[in-house]
Amino acid sequence: MRISVGSDHRGLEVKNRLTELLTRLGHEVSDEGTHSGESIDYPDIASAVARKVAQGEAERGILICGTGIGMSIAANKFHGVRAATCNDAVTAEICRRHNDANVLCLSGDLLGQRNIDRLIEVWIDTKFEGGRHARRLEKIAEIERNGS
Repeated sequence: MRISVGSDHRGLEVKNRLTELLTRLGHEVSDEGTHSGESIDYPDIASAVARKVAQGEAERGILICGTGIGMSIAANKFHGVRAATCNDAVTAEICRRHNDANVLCLSGDLLGQRNIDRLIEVWIDTKFEGGRHARRLEKIAEIERNGS
C-alpha cells in the first residue's frame, strides 16, 4: 500500500518510528515532513498528506501532531479525504469498517508507542464493510459536492 505520512514537530519521533514500521510491513512510504524538531505549522503538513490522498498519489495517509485533532481538521478540508483522530484500536477499526477513513490522525503526546503500533496495524488491516455504510459515505460526498 502507498502511505503518505507527516507530522509537525510534536509528532516527529512517532512519525519516524511509524515510517520504519510501515516499511518493515512492506508498504511504500512517502514522508512529507517535518524532518526537524523546529516548530512548524501543522496545516502545512496536513495539506501535503491530504493532497496526496485526494489526488490518488497515496492510498492512505497518517498524520501526527500533539493531539491529532488539528491535523484531522485541516486534512478534512480536502475533497475525498476522510480523516479520523483515533486513540485506541477500537476507534481505528470502526473508522475503517464504517467510515472508510483514508487518513489516520494520531497524538504524538498522548499515546504510548505500543498502543500506536497496535492501532496502526488494526487501521491498515481493517477493510471497509460497505453496505449501509457506503450509502452514508455517498451522503457525505454529496455534502462535499454541494455544500451544506
